[in-house]
Amino acid sequence: MKYSNQDQAAALAGVFQAATLVDQLARTGQWSEEALLPSIHSIFVTSPDSVAEVYDGFDRLAMGKKTLAAVISRDNSAISGEVIRYGLAMIHLEKKLSRNKKMLNTIGDRLRRTREQVNHFGLLHDNVISSLASIYLDTLSTFKTRITVAGDTRYLQNQTNANRIRAILLAGIRSATLWRQCGGSRWHLFISRNSLLDGLQKL
Repeated sequence: MKYSNQDQAAALAGVFQAATLVDQLARTGQWSEEALLPSIHSIFVTSPDSVAEVYDGFDRLAMGKKTLAAVISRDNSAISGEVIRYGLAMIHLEKKLSRNKKMLNTIGDRLRRTREQVNHFGLLHDNVISSLASIYLDTLSTFKTRITVAGDTRYLQNQTNANRIRAILLAGIRSATLWRQCGGSRWHLFISRNSLLDGLQKL
């Protein structure tokens, strides 16, 4: 399947939508269900026919598109350094994950079981989010390189909030997988800015 710069921009917007959600949760304890839904939805779309299918439509990436535009244009007034750090860290972790077949199989097996919870409870139910958080904790967080989330300790130490953050990080890494499959790389973000801007405008 041939991917366009629009597909690349969408996948990267998915990464930065997750990064923005993590930052909001960590600092304020607040989150947007409208932005969270496509992120969590993407985790369970493992064999898509299109990039749009992963997010249930490109229009659901409004938060990520806004953040990505600020990253590409280097508008520091519109984006925090933590969001950029989370996004780049997710791309880095995904690269490590892609080389670990055992971990990939473990994640796949556990996602199949979690999908049964989705069918029973719904996509954003606490039980589903808790299961996704456990998957992240037992797999990706065991790498020596980890994502350290900065924020208000009141929200970081709240278990429900911590579960949401870990589930969103898992979603961000799923988008990073899609970004790589679309031909993206960590350095692509810096050396192909015009192509990404064009793809972003098409979104």
